[in-house]
Amino acid sequence: MDGRRRSLLAAGALLALPALPALAQRMGPVQNPFVWPDITLLDGSVLPAASWQDTAAVLVFWATYCPYCLRHNVHVEKLHRAMAGKPLRVLGLSTDRDPAVVQRYLRTHGYSFPVSLVDSEPLRLRLALRRTIPTTVGISRSGRVGLALPGEMFEEDVLGLARLAEPG
Repeated sequence: MDGRRRSLLAAGALLALPALPALAQRMGPVQNPFVWPDITLLDGSVLPAASWQDTAAVLVFWATYCPYCLRHNVHVEKLHRAMAGKPLRVLGLSTDRDPAVVQRYLRTHGYSFPVSLVDSEPLRLRLALRRTIPTTVGISRSGRVGLALPGEMFEEDVLGLARLAEPG
């Protein structure tokens, strides 16, 4: 199956979030609803677990050295900007170890979505993800993990994740 077809199938599956037991099995033991930890961002600020109440999330695991992540994160940035003030938060989770390298990368590419380092957060372990980058995880407003897609996505598929902000 080619990448575009796989990406479109994943986006279609996202529209039916409650009906994804096979995806959940592939992801491993994910607690639904997902229980958020406090998350420390690169700038030192903390997103407390309570701040995710009734807020959907798109988490993107990525790295500064990954060319696929560079293209993918252009779309993630568009989603972040489009969802400002809406009940969906975009969070980048960099697998890099040096915060200064990540901050420089974000400035260079004009990315404004919040970013944390994976090594400083338990999110990868809690979501039981493979080490593929980029990987995009979608979590509904009710805390249901409904998408974990390894690999680069097309712009329309990333922007389609805005549906996570809808009630339900």
